[in-house]
Amino acid sequence: MSSALALELRGVSKRFGATLALDGANLRVRPGSVHGLVGENGAGKSTLIKVLAGIHRPDAGSLWLDGRQYDHFTPRQAERLGIHFIHQERLLPASFTVAEALFFGHELRRGPFVDRRAQEREARRLLSEHFDLRLPRGALVGELSSAEQQVVQITRALLARPKVLVFDEPSVALVQREVEQLLRIVRRLREQGLAIIYISHYLQEIEHLCDCVTVLRNGRDVAEVDPATTPLREITRLMVNREVGDMYPPRQAVPGAPLLEVTGLGRAPFYRDIELRVRRGEVVGLTGLVGSGAKELFKGLFGLLPAQQGEIRLDGAVRHLRSARQAVRRGSALLPEERRRQGVALDLSVQENTTLASLGRFSRWGLLSARRERRETQRLIERLAIKTPGPQARVRQLSGGNQQKVALAKWLSRQSTLYLLDEPSVGIDIGARVEIYRLINELVEQGAGVLLLSSDLPELLGLCDRVYVMHRGAVIAQRAAAELDSDQLLALATATHAEAAGHVA
Repeated sequence: MSSALALELRGVSKRFGATLALDGANLRVRPGSVHGLVGENGAGKSTLIKVLAGIHRPDAGSLWLDGRQYDHFTPRQAERLGIHFIHQERLLPASFTVAEALFFGHELRRGPFVDRRAQEREARRLLSEHFDLRLPRGALVGELSSAEQQVVQITRALLARPKVLVFDEPSVALVQREVEQLLRIVRRLREQGLAIIYISHYLQEIEHLCDCVTVLRNGRDVAEVDPATTPLREITRLMVNREVGDMYPPRQAVPGAPLLEVTGLGRAPFYRDIELRVRRGEVVGLTGLVGSGAKELFKGLFGLLPAQQGEIRLDGAVRHLRSARQAVRRGSALLPEERRRQGVALDLSVQENTTLASLGRFSRWGLLSARRERRETQRLIERLAIKTPGPQARVRQLSGGNQQKVALAKWLSRQSTLYLLDEPSVGIDIGARVEIYRLINELVEQGAGVLLLSSDLPELLGLCDRVYVMHRGAVIAQRAAAELDSDQLLALATATHAEAAGHVA
């Protein structure tokens, strides 16, 4: 790792109206290194990266690249100077072939015409050479897995011979095996001399991957640390400026009567013969690799992908859930993984989102009581510690963690009893994650039941009383969380554990 700097941001400030998003922030990145950038949602990470990308012009400060000073970059200039980004959202057109996506804007030509055969040939060579990835001829981007799309996105960036490569929450949509592949790729790029900025809420990735870490808080860089010698607890404390305590707070609830009972549930080709139970006062985990059927089962339990056979009992009564409307009426709530597209209405206010599923509580003779809506919203803002300018603020303005809290507030206002939580901590910072975990505990202590679908193995073990594991459409194991560790749970999910292998043999 070189002692010279590939990139430096000095004293960068940026204000949006009354909000000071960056307050003299600094960042120093060396070639041949992976530099972590961490902080709570709202700490300034996104603004700093947008300054680096040329999307925002800083109000103060300077940018240095290879020892040369710039007041700001334009997006085109940033790319021309060798700064490229691997975004959390896959930005490749789904209808393009892999070759078309790789060479879009820089097509290989024979005379005035695009040489599609040459592009296909070169695309296969590049993917094989860099990442040992072989895709079918003419494969479309939309047909690829999240990990494969990411490899294509990285390969496209490498074609431009980057000097600085920025990974913005790259592992959010990946399962465990794909995350391991991603980390191997980043390490290989480091060995090639690239300067890499790696942004992630998953501090275990930061610990295992990064050579140096900058911690942002309230728009300032409060520390630059070596993750090899700085415990994660200390990095967390620097991020939130307080002791988080145990990541998974203790719970006092005692499981009670069955709330959800599933018997012989099936819908071809997604899942079959599912047996599952959630009691009041209990957090039950559900996990499985992509293609296990766990996502589809979740949709079935909320009436979005109704079962074709089997039985669902809610509070002891048989319920045929043919729509989400029926599930909601029976006391079920779904917190979807894609919260920005499915969990909240971004252009509606916090108040409108909060009362959206419970308008009947605030209306009389068909007329809504704005005063009662406002009072309920304020109550839930305080209960969930939602950071918002006020009840009328657009949800789009809030951080990811606070958007997640608004999505949960909608169901608390509805007074739901069964909570189906799909990857509730994806893309939110560690402080907001602990708050979400405390809210889950609060729900079950008040007599609700929670079914938690997660690919975060420590989360499952830290939060849940029991865990169900799915593989190829079937439940292959059900164990008490206290009896498992992460390695055993991963072995079950991949069907390499003896118990799981017996179920799928």
